[in-house]
Amino acid sequence: MGVKVDIHSRQDAILKLLRTQGRVAVEDLAARFGLSTQTIRADLRDLDDRGLARRTRGGARLVESVANRKYTERRRLNRHAKEAIGVLAASLIPNDCSLTLNIGTTTEQVAHALHGHHGLVVLSNNINIINMMMGWHCRELILVGGSVRQSDGAIVGEDAVEFLSGYKVDYAVIGASSLDADGAVLDYDAREVSVARAILRNSRTRILVCDGSKFEQTAPVRICDVGELDYVVTDRTPPKGFAEAARRGETTVLIAG
Repeated sequence: MGVKVDIHSRQDAILKLLRTQGRVAVEDLAARFGLSTQTIRADLRDLDDRGLARRTRGGARLVESVANRKYTERRRLNRHAKEAIGVLAASLIPNDCSLTLNIGTTTEQVAHALHGHHGLVVLSNNINIINMMMGWHCRELILVGGSVRQSDGAIVGEDAVEFLSGYKVDYAVIGASSLDADGAVLDYDAREVSVARAILRNSRTRILVCDGSKFEQTAPVRICDVGELDYVVTDRTPPKGFAEAARRGETTVLIAG
């Protein structure tokens, strides 16, 4: 009989096995954790829904990377968590202020939750956000200039960085692909990271929005450290090291839902 552990610890252990072995079997996991196959299948279904594993007949296989996952698929992943994060982050932003939102499916949920606000000046390098907010009670919508990445509607590159340097907004809302245990905030694309850094530099209050799956991903390019932010809005209690780095930096971590 295996040792029973809580669901988060169990799913973390399953992910570690996937990274080591590449595949896992339901029967083996049930024996390891002393649980029913039904419970293990539920775990694998949850990991699949979060984009961290792919279910197979009798088990699951590793998802190597989310770097090239289609944007439409990323919108589907953890949708309910992202919606809750969006509502909580939007509550930090008052009416009649200026803000910048960058590319990302979670920042899109923040934009969606701002529908009831009025008097906003909104800058974004995310075509999807500007299109969404057209016709709302915004004072002004400003699309960042530069090269459009056709896969997701992001405007990236040095032209976008230079464009952003001409503004100083009240709030910045950014997403990221990975949150490291030491407090590093990371992404895959250096051009996208350059824009995110420019957004943070040219703002007064800095908000990061990321669902809890980002604590389980890795990415190579550093955006910033958590201590450089004012708020982190997520849906899960961060790992101890990340939480400690946030505390040292006097960064407020808010848990949605």
